[in-house]
Amino acid sequence: MFVNRKDELALLEKLYRSGKKEVLIIYGRRRVGKTELVKRFIGNKPAIYFLADRDGLKANARRFYLETAEKLGLPAVEVDDFRKAFELIKLKAPERLVVVIDEFSYLMLSDKNTPAVFQHVVDEILDDRFFLILTGSLVGLMESLMGYNNPLYGRRTSQLKLKPLNFFHVAEYFRNRPLETVVRIYSVTGGVPMYFRLFRGEDFERELMETVFSPISILYEEPEFILREELGDVHRYYLILEALANGRHRVSEIANFAGIETKDMPKYLRTLISLELVRREVPVTENERSKKARYYLNDNFFAFWFRFVKPNKGRIEIGTFEMDWEAFNTYVGKAFEGIAKQFLVELNKAGKLPFALTKIGRWWHKNEEIDLLALNEGEKKALFVEVKWKSLSEREARGILKDLERKAELVGLEGWEEFYGLVAKEVGDKARLREGGFLVWNLEDFELIKNNRWENIKKLQEL
Repeated sequence: MFVNRKDELALLEKLYRSGKKEVLIIYGRRRVGKTELVKRFIGNKPAIYFLADRDGLKANARRFYLETAEKLGLPAVEVDDFRKAFELIKLKAPERLVVVIDEFSYLMLSDKNTPAVFQHVVDEILDDRFFLILTGSLVGLMESLMGYNNPLYGRRTSQLKLKPLNFFHVAEYFRNRPLETVVRIYSVTGGVPMYFRLFRGEDFERELMETVFSPISILYEEPEFILREELGDVHRYYLILEALANGRHRVSEIANFAGIETKDMPKYLRTLISLELVRREVPVTENERSKKARYYLNDNFFAFWFRFVKPNKGRIEIGTFEMDWEAFNTYVGKAFEGIAKQFLVELNKAGKLPFALTKIGRWWHKNEEIDLLALNEGEKKALFVEVKWKSLSEREARGILKDLERKAELVGLEGWEEFYGLVAKEVGDKARLREGGFLVWNLEDFELIKNNRWENIKKLQEL
């Protein structure tokens, strides 16, 4: 089942119909769905799809031409240069031809002259019939194609960094499963299609043990493989990621845990941020340059793996590991904060919040934290939200909201109109809480988005 990617497919269709030469660079982390996207796009079009490997530029050019020659009826001659291959393809190209070179970054790894070769192809050979798509999973290498000193600089007509799907897209895939199960799956896999498709959603705990905690499972060493491929020497990066997974979020805390000089930390963090494995956050009321920055794992599977798999590999491999489900439930609670943020963004898009959000994020000061604070700076309106992965009674919910009001006073938004909200797994007597002016949501409300039931105006007005 192909999930969503409507915007991405619309971009591809727009470029295809442009009637001119197009060069699109698609990149993103492994398993995010680049190949599936381009194959879906070219399914009913005149197209050449080629998957590159690490065997070198000449060997790949030879294989590329042989595969293409068979499809286009070109002469079966020896060709070991992409320039010559494209010159021959040009002789038989139809009115519009898509050429996909998947894992282009492998060509760049094997031969540093690859960008120069394709500069010649784009500048001197391709004409308005061609739509060339170059994809790659080595993010750093693919981003270098867009650098000023790269021979391909300025040749692309568009680029697309493919990101994991959001929670509600994953819920669409598991549309016949309880939403609580989808939350647990997403907390482990994030929105990476290859990961969440390994789950069926029938017996989560058993599926998790089989899919992630078996030494023969495809995900057992996945983060190690990705890091080695991108970074080579990974020891210090492992320690940083492990520190983040275990609740160290300030630079000094991470440095102490990893045994790295604090002054050396920025270069490692910048690399991990560029790979979108780590994100930098400041309190939502602060300037981006604030010194109050904290760092978080930006990938659910990496967060899960470094929290539960890596520290337990010895016991997993001798068969004595037992999952701490209470610790896992706490972990899901942190992941649920990210899901709740996505939920509020969806409500905002539908115009179902008290005001239009311009910013949303965490807030903290010393030992006080607010899970989500949404702002409209122009209108001076603020929505304070606590997130709980629990089933709450009405009384418990009121206690949380009362404490939220206390913490809101610490933020210092004097003169702002303030609203208070709660997102939880389940909340008793939401109606009474809402009558009291609070904004309260639980998984029942998430179902409205999951099922695309925005037409149900009465229920939405009750949100």
